[in-house]
Amino acid sequence: MTVIDGGSGAMAVSPGVAGRFRARAHRVKPGGLARTGGHAMNPPPRIRRGRMPMSRIARRPLLGGIAALAAPRLAGAQGTAPANELRLGALFPFSGSLALLGDESFRGLELAAEERNAVGGLLARPIRLVKGDAAGADQAVAELRRLQGTERVAAAFGTYASPLGFAASQAAELQGFPFFELGAIADPITERGFRMLFRLCPRASDFARDSVAVIPEMLATAWSTPAEVLRIAILHEEGLYGQAVSGAQEAQLKARGLNLVERIGYAARSVDLSSLLQRLRAVGADVVLHTGYQNDIVLFYRGMKEAGWKPRMVIGAGAGYSMTDTARSVGPEFDGTLDVDFPQIAVNEAAAPGVQGFVELYKRRYGSDPRSGHSLANYVGARLVLDAMQRAAALDRDKLRATLLATDVAEGSTPNGWGARFDEKGQNLRARPLLAQWQAGRLVTVAPAEAAVAVLRPVMGAIPP
Repeated sequence: MTVIDGGSGAMAVSPGVAGRFRARAHRVKPGGLARTGGHAMNPPPRIRRGRMPMSRIARRPLLGGIAALAAPRLAGAQGTAPANELRLGALFPFSGSLALLGDESFRGLELAAEERNAVGGLLARPIRLVKGDAAGADQAVAELRRLQGTERVAAAFGTYASPLGFAASQAAELQGFPFFELGAIADPITERGFRMLFRLCPRASDFARDSVAVIPEMLATAWSTPAEVLRIAILHEEGLYGQAVSGAQEAQLKARGLNLVERIGYAARSVDLSSLLQRLRAVGADVVLHTGYQNDIVLFYRGMKEAGWKPRMVIGAGAGYSMTDTARSVGPEFDGTLDVDFPQIAVNEAAAPGVQGFVELYKRRYGSDPRSGHSLANYVGARLVLDAMQRAAALDRDKLRATLLATDVAEGSTPNGWGARFDEKGQNLRARPLLAQWQAGRLVTVAPAEAAVAVLRPVMGAIPP
């Protein structure tokens, strides 16, 4: 058990896609957040940025807290913590195959806690984060119970991975214990009528909707091909995450009358995807919608290279598709890959005010650029929750739930552009994924227009200089 001190060719885009990627402006109410400090192709047609209509995003700073972190972090090593510390659980996969994104997610929470400590703590108490290592669902439940019991944490944050979040949140709910999911997207997590569960990030159905929308509303236009003749395949890991995204994608494809030629599931711990690639090649897939973790993404791309085949486009659904480590492992073949995901750090600051401040903060704290947008998403989500705790003026569960349900934060007012408005299920309705693309080794936002920093390039693989 580790204890971390929290103070330590031009394309016109149809109106439909604008609706799916539109930033809705909402006013921050007085009770809102307080301010404190492939196929081979000819060179692709260029798609002009800015043609995707999008309403202007209302902007107000969430907190002035990034600047506040110039102040020293509160001291407090293991065994020397202040008696009045406020202990909060941090439940992520710190070991196993998901550890890299688990740690990246934790870093966002850690930065948010340090920010709060730099301005006096939470409810006038210094925050101490207590780690729980959730490498699997059973371990997530056991660690959640340890955090609540032995470690006496007041609430818990997690988890990045849907199977972990699903299991841990159920254990928390049985005890009436507040649980805040910052990164797991499977819809069923918030479909069980829980009262003490709040999810800050978008759902799998949001990822599915936007990934399917890209095909008829962007790629088909760029390829000058009727969308209904494109052959689309779904490839997914068989866990809760993959099932949630792929099931919603299949429904979206059917609703749009698009041509689904294959849906293939596989075990996330697979070591060989060659048979799956043969099936994709046999059906002549033009577009592959892939939901997977880092290891299987690398296997997928290496398999395509060995087979000498690739679809015209791969569209990922977050997770390993956002990792710089994935891009480095795959190499130049990863260029051109699209990713519907949490907002990444290469995003227009007009849509995500404070994102560059976050990047600088992260670099000062950890000595490198963020490894994916997961740290940013967890930072923003944790700030929203910590601010609500402060406004509630107590950790009484009913009062905290009422305060969260009353939260009204405009989209476009946080460093990743998310706002906050929760439904009765605890789902944040103002968190949305964006469309990004790997270009020259960087994951850059390409839609919506107001968040874009690059134009979409409708071809896989590196473009020769």
